Amino acid sequence: MSYTMDTSVAGDFDQVVERTIDALDAEGFGVLCDIDVRSTFEEKLGEEFRQYRILGACTPALAHEGLTAERGLGALLPCNVVVYETDDGDVRVSAVDPQQLVGIADNDALDSIGADVHDRFERVLATVENGTA
Repeated sequence: MSYTMDTSVAGDFDQVVERTIDALDAEGFGVLCDIDVRSTFEEKLGEEFRQYRILGACTPALAHEGLTAERGLGALLPCNVVVYETDDGDVRVSAVDPQQLVGIADNDALDSIGADVHDRFERVLATVENGTA
């Protein structure tokens, strides 16, 4: 069982990151955090690493609905979307599968939220893949 939704695209890493952020915005997500893993590993460990960014995405209305139904859900938020270089030179965009994520809570009230976010992430990935963002 996969816990992510993924696509690979050819292109400049930074441009794919920007397309991903734009596509998230178009689907109502704000990016609450942007972690540059490569830079962090270099700074904190002195280690080189591939280009790798973690974008913490959140839709406030859905987060509010989810936290109202399940207070502990905040431990699973925001939903992460990662953009990273692959070994073959492409760029991979991978989003946590929200249906798998909220399934952990075993609360039926979260099912529709997970399905909604899943559909939004599918559109985000399709937009990034098609280069339309």
